[in-house]
Amino acid sequence: MEDLFRFADEFGPAKIVHIHEPTAGLKAIVVIDNVAAGPGIGGVRLAPDVSVEEAFRLARAMTMKSAAAGLPHGGAKAVIFGDPNMPLSDKERLMHAFGRAIRDLRDYIPGPDMGTNEQCMAWVKDETGRAIGLPAASGGIPLDEIGATAWGVVAAAEVAGRYRQLDLAGARVAIQGYGSVGKHSARFLSERGAKIVGVADISGALHDPDGIDVAGLTAHVEAGGLVGEFANGALLDRDEVVAIPCDILIPAARPDVITAANVDRVDTKLVIEGANIPVSDEAETALHRRGVITVPDFIANAGGLICGAAELCGSTPEEALDIIERKVRENTEVVLEHSHESGVTPRRAALDIAEGRVRAAMEAQR
Repeated sequence: MEDLFRFADEFGPAKIVHIHEPTAGLKAIVVIDNVAAGPGIGGVRLAPDVSVEEAFRLARAMTMKSAAAGLPHGGAKAVIFGDPNMPLSDKERLMHAFGRAIRDLRDYIPGPDMGTNEQCMAWVKDETGRAIGLPAASGGIPLDEIGATAWGVVAAAEVAGRYRQLDLAGARVAIQGYGSVGKHSARFLSERGAKIVGVADISGALHDPDGIDVAGLTAHVEAGGLVGEFANGALLDRDEVVAIPCDILIPAARPDVITAANVDRVDTKLVIEGANIPVSDEAETALHRRGVITVPDFIANAGGLICGAAELCGSTPEEALDIIERKVRENTEVVLEHSHESGVTPRRAALDIAEGRVRAAMEAQR
């Protein structure tokens, strides 16, 4: 029995649901963490190597992300075991089965995540009547298409840069992961005059101190290519991207990319966490001691969640981007100022703020 509650603390999780539908080939886990402020919003991740622990950690990040952003929502997450590159017909069948399985989990609002997209959410909504990150044709705001999360990442980077006398114009940037968050971050930063010197995906890492051709790389990837196949830049092992000398490092893919095992190799001034839980607690502490500013995930990458909440309220894409920029800038400023004055890590500063808001919501519920 103790093992069933190994993640339990004062905040949650409220529910951990295991789903198995053999006829559809569906194996999934849904973690609804804390819904004191409102229904939990959280993405649906499709990958072959997900776990209960990963789902819980991601759901908790969403709880804190909602609280830090001042949204009337809690946190949740779903993980589906499977190949994200499966044939489209198989993915459609799987997402419909998942939607039927979560139909009665009314305190969970699903959204897109790694391995899923706007079309997947449309299939889920067919079954549940609820989802965010829907295609524009379905009345939604396509998070990936407009680069909602990356828009917030860049806003966080600009605020954090002031604490290191760093302007985005001329800043050297390395990005781990070149999916929606990575490619849009590269585009937005390039438009502000930054130089993208390193990029990585599952195939490898590119390094060019003179700057990678972002438009060319993005066109290559969107046509189905891999970063490691792009001609512009020296090809390195994919894990070497964290060691590329830069001013801003953006981990924008999987969890635990920077840990105690490799943190000493990180050569940057700022780490802006575009992915969820990409840096371990030990690594964040080590970076803080070295004077590297880390903007934690639930502050820096809240753009997708904020956009989803705005979508539920009927906002336009332009209105959503304005809300994202304002909230992420304000939150980053508050967190870094608290960190600077108190000496605690930015994550601890952010948690102090978010946890206080969750406790207040829980007390109001009583």
